[in-house]
Amino acid sequence: MPGFIDIQKRLVPDLLDELQRRYHILRSVRFLQPVGRRSLAQSLGMTERVLRSEVEFLKSQDLLRIHSSGMSLTEEGLDILLPLERLMNEIAGINVMEEAVRDKLGVKKVLIVPGNSDDSPWVKEELGRAAVKSMKACVSDRTIIAVTGGTTMSAVAGMLTPDFASPDMLFVPARGGIGEEIQNQANVICATMAQKSGARHRVLYVPDQVSREMYESIMKEPSINEVMGLITSASIVLHGIGDAATMAKRRNTSEEDLQTILEGEAVGEAFGYYFDVHGKIVHKVKTIGLQLKDLASIPNVFAVAGGPSKANAIQSYFKGAPHSSSTLITDEGAAKELLKGTSLLK
Repeated sequence: MPGFIDIQKRLVPDLLDELQRRYHILRSVRFLQPVGRRSLAQSLGMTERVLRSEVEFLKSQDLLRIHSSGMSLTEEGLDILLPLERLMNEIAGINVMEEAVRDKLGVKKVLIVPGNSDDSPWVKEELGRAAVKSMKACVSDRTIIAVTGGTTMSAVAGMLTPDFASPDMLFVPARGGIGEEIQNQANVICATMAQKSGARHRVLYVPDQVSREMYESIMKEPSINEVMGLITSASIVLHGIGDAATMAKRRNTSEEDLQTILEGEAVGEAFGYYFDVHGKIVHKVKTIGLQLKDLASIPNVFAVAGGPSKANAIQSYFKGAPHSSSTLITDEGAAKELLKGTSLLK
């Protein structure tokens, strides 16, 4: 027997369309507030005329507040948004998509947030919020969390709050990162996470890429060995998944290595490993920090990546990496792209 939502979809689809439109407006205002009408219309891909009508309705219901600096949610607007998110996830089939992506990738768990981070940068904040909530269920007083660098990890750091951790919790960089843009370095992200949560952190001041000779020399340093011991004993790893070409460019990869990556048709990157569409490793950067083989012994691994542009990278990574303990946190845009051609999405 069809459920109530299925019946609504068949009999009054316009009602659901209107509900979804107003939900997206409230949700966008929540992340962008205070926000002007023009900026909000651009973010939603909606005309200002249509948005104006919807905003007036939401204001009349005391869900939105309009002031000189822009629009923001009222307390009542926030109260109604939280239960509405669960309903909208059911309408959008998020739960079904999570199961389908989990089965396709063979991971422990998949969490999908609504939206597309390629089109709406604030969806990265929602990815960060979901990652923090997922990790919080796994932490204890002396948990060690190893974190990689990248823009998505920076978004996760921004969502941490003082109630996340105890002062004895420790954030450590999963790998070296000197040479990347400062805000994307794992050391900086760990420091931000520790500051926002009231926990501790350690640094690993070594380059992202090293020669074999330098690697052997650096690994003799007692301070480096101490941090490496903390990294490999982490019970939680938090990492991103990158597009191969983008990551190679960001790292100022040598012409020789870039040629190897291109000839190998790499599409995804994580932990310095470049994967083709079949999950085969076509190139590995010599790095100091966590290696792919280390993930098999870590009980909780959280991969965070969103947007349709990351779909191939996500799939290639999970085909080539240990993933029995992995949770993927992604968005609707990436999930739909991953499921193209399946019986769920055609």
